[in-house]
Amino acid sequence: MFIKKSLTVAATLAAFGLSQSALAEKFDFSSSAKKADSVVVFQAGDEISPDLKRLDKQSQSQISAALKAADFSGKSKEIVELLAPAGLNAQRLIVVGLGEDAKLNAGDVNLVGANISAKLKSVKASDVQVFTQGVSDNVSNASFAAQLAHGINLRAYKFDKYLSKKRPSEKNYRMVVSQPNKAESRYEKLEAIEAGVFLARDLTSEVPTEMNPAHFAKAAKELKKLGVDVKVLTPKQIKKMGMGALHAVGRGSSEGSRLVVAHWKGSDDVPIALVGKGITFDSGGYNVKTGSSIANMKSDMAGAAAVLGTVKAMALQKAPVNVVAVMGMAANMVSKTSVAPGDVVMTAEGKSVEILNTDAEGRLVLADSLWYARKHYSPQVMIDVATLTGSKIRAVGNRYSAIFSDDDTLVTQLTASGKNVEEKLWRLPLAYGDMLKSPIADMTNLGSGGPGASTAAMFLKAFTGDTKWAHLDIAGNALTKSDKGVAQSGGTGHGVRLLSDWILTTQVK
Repeated sequence: MFIKKSLTVAATLAAFGLSQSALAEKFDFSSSAKKADSVVVFQAGDEISPDLKRLDKQSQSQISAALKAADFSGKSKEIVELLAPAGLNAQRLIVVGLGEDAKLNAGDVNLVGANISAKLKSVKASDVQVFTQGVSDNVSNASFAAQLAHGINLRAYKFDKYLSKKRPSEKNYRMVVSQPNKAESRYEKLEAIEAGVFLARDLTSEVPTEMNPAHFAKAAKELKKLGVDVKVLTPKQIKKMGMGALHAVGRGSSEGSRLVVAHWKGSDDVPIALVGKGITFDSGGYNVKTGSSIANMKSDMAGAAAVLGTVKAMALQKAPVNVVAVMGMAANMVSKTSVAPGDVVMTAEGKSVEILNTDAEGRLVLADSLWYARKHYSPQVMIDVATLTGSKIRAVGNRYSAIFSDDDTLVTQLTASGKNVEEKLWRLPLAYGDMLKSPIADMTNLGSGGPGASTAAMFLKAFTGDTKWAHLDIAGNALTKSDKGVAQSGGTGHGVRLLSDWILTTQVK
């Protein structure tokens, strides 16, 4: 038997002093079964797994009779629960449909795991046994078991710091797999990605007064324990370096702006730069937001959380990659020192920007952050991640993120990674830059009509130079009000799995 030990990840999460719920469930991978109060088994379409056949025989065909009565056919997302099944030393048996298993990818298996976790959420079961042998032809048994555990754990997470009633006690999952050592090795890397996702979720779900730019910078510094080089630029340093756009957005808040840099140098390759928008709260400034949506503006730093979480995921698994995250942090508040509509600010790039709307602030912090990444790291590629525009939500909703780039290969790679982990991307046009003209400055921070997501992307492009670049607009993806997919309500950590998959599949030599 091979038992999973997660003390390193647990200790690291505890060091952040945020949500201890991120520890989620416990897993061991073994080739042998043992007594458990709940048992999970699978059926892929008409293909009945060997374990389901064996259990049905033990129950004297009670299981197959119950499945027939429930019209269970092994389709994707079908789940049937049998209580106190005859012949089984267990309180319940859960049969899960996989559909046509030949079509399963990693993201599909993660969703299967999430559905199992959701099914068992309110069940008083401490020990769960999952039979995975002989289940999938498309992915190896070891990969299936690892990805299944990954999905279970992602869904089990809950940010419960402010709840009087905490999440139920963690469950112990025994994954019965033909190659436990191989499954464990694969899950170890996925567990590192989970830790990155959980960090991003913790940061995004935290309340605004407890997650200002200074708090975010403190959380980033915890990654030093993993060998990550972290530096933080203060408002005075930001202003001195000429980053007038980033400085301006934070002027209205008491703590001002920060530029946070987290660098995992796991190789000597030319670095990959991940740039994140970090508006810890967005009031809209003098163009103040109205309505109930303002309560969700604590999540306007989800892009920064995602890129920091990705660096953590790479550091925990000691990935042989050179990745630097650059995060422009500010709280966009209203005060006598706030930037005003009609003001002109000077960016570090040397371009002047007329502020037509103080609620179009994310692109301002990104402008100077992109410049800093280019100037100080000369990256081979830059990916920025931001909850940038409501226009993106109107264009593609919240089931996709939007991607903008003039590099077809980069778009293809990122789109494939998004599909693989079920964080799907949809390409929107990188155009309409002529709508950013200003009579008194080099450009405005708001397009004069047209598709707002595209004009925002064109604004960012002005600060990318000749560097290969893609912009991911994750507005609508960073926070969910209901439990769905691999996330419960709250911050989703969207982007960490996508970026991690892209880095590990395309950048590792």
